[in-house]
Amino acid sequence: MNKFLKKAQKKISDDNTKGAQIGLLEEVFNDIYPNRWTVYKVNFFRGIAFGFGSAIGATVLIFLLVWLLNFFVNIPGGIGDFIQAIIHAMQKPKTNLKSPFERVIYF
Repeated sequence: MNKFLKKAQKKISDDNTKGAQIGLLEEVFNDIYPNRWTVYKVNFFRGIAFGFGSAIGATVLIFLLVWLLNFFVNIPGGIGDFIQAIIHAMQKPKTNLKSPFERVIYF
């Protein structure tokens, strides 16, 4: 019976601590963003910045990959030809025109 009471007291204590933490977080959030539209606006611009940064980062990584592969083009034994084919495929996208108004680019 004593173990049961100790477990129950610990559970109640943990629940009270979690409830206090959640209440504190809600209070801080409401102090920073008193208006729900402010939250939406901040998250919208945050999403735009994340997308823009991801696009710029991917562009830089692909550029660095092509630049590094250019150093290995002159390796004999067929490896250089293989790397040259990879570089050529990366620099020339294939297009598939299904209609005059629709253009799909495959990398």
